[in-house]
Amino acid sequence: MARGLTAIALALGSALLVQGCATRQGFEARMGRYVGQPEADLVASLGVPVRSFQAGNRSFLQYERRMVTADVLPGWGWGGGVSVQTWQCDTTFEIVEGRVVSFTSRGNDCVATPPR
Repeated sequence: MARGLTAIALALGSALLVQGCATRQGFEARMGRYVGQPEADLVASLGVPVRSFQAGNRSFLQYERRMVTADVLPGWGWGGGVSVQTWQCDTTFEIVEGRVVSFTSRGNDCVATPPR
């Protein structure tokens, strides 16, 4: 009986860990929730976009996320150093008649935990 409960607890713990991980699929699911929503709700939620463009009856709102990290590498003399990584995600929402109709994203940091 105890062995069965332990297995269930491990399975639930593993499921919670996987659910808590930031992934590209989680990001797509979170941004996908804005499709069909009014433009005003998008801006109220994500803030003012860094860039916008109008083309005919369509407009495009772009959001950017940038972060730079630096890690000191261990070593003696010539063996050490610094590793610098730039993380970025650009997300553009297409707006038609005041509603979000689609979005695209690019970058190495377009990840999020799945919505609940």
